[in-house]
Amino acid sequence: MYPVDLHMHTVASTHAYSTLRDYVLQAQTCGVKLLAITDHGPDMADAPHYWHFVNMRVWPRVIDGVGILRGIEANIKNNEGAIDCSGPMLEAIDIIVAGFHEPVLQPQDKEHNTKAMIATMANGLVHIISHPGNPKYPIDIQAVAEAAAKYNVALELNNSSFTTSRKGSEPNCRAVAAAVKEAGGWLALGSDSHTAFTLGNFEHCLRIMREVDFPEDRVLNVTPRRLLDFLALRTGKTIEEFAEF
Repeated sequence: MYPVDLHMHTVASTHAYSTLRDYVLQAQTCGVKLLAITDHGPDMADAPHYWHFVNMRVWPRVIDGVGILRGIEANIKNNEGAIDCSGPMLEAIDIIVAGFHEPVLQPQDKEHNTKAMIATMANGLVHIISHPGNPKYPIDIQAVAEAAAKYNVALELNNSSFTTSRKGSEPNCRAVAAAVKEAGGWLALGSDSHTAFTLGNFEHCLRIMREVDFPEDRVLNVTPRRLLDFLALRTGKTIEEFAEF
């Protein structure tokens, strides 16, 4: 298992059930060294107010040896790739994951879903696209993978898509992994935990990677340093407290 998890939700997203402290305690148990808290962007009905994201500056960077990235799972809002993360939020947040969610942008046809996803990557704010294998949002997987490599955006394999969410994603996720491999891009793994007990669980993601022989050197989660260097390259900023990670 890898020591970095890049997608999880706390009680700030009210359909999730764990706190920041719960995740830290679980991380110490399961070997996760660096995690990103990515509660839903404010356009979701049960998401936290934007003040939640601005005020993440009060979080310690490291808690009991576990590094905490201040993140968001933003919503793709339209076909021009706008997201619900802007203004002061951008200064407070370390990592921006973005994806399609039905309460914000209803599924369209393949052409329009693809256009929206590529536009989101081209806008330059987003670091990871969440659950691109969602069968409710068909996309041109090859075109998206090529765009992701071009814009240095990782595409996610989302373990929850195989278990409790977005059932039917597996064929698309396999195709996404194969297309990212061909395009020379990055994969990011996310547990998409809504309870701390699944933190760091990438069981199904790893199976898909084995099936397509995906190269480990193109997976962001392999070491904290790899992920931190990726973010530094994208943002031009380093986080001093993580110098020893």
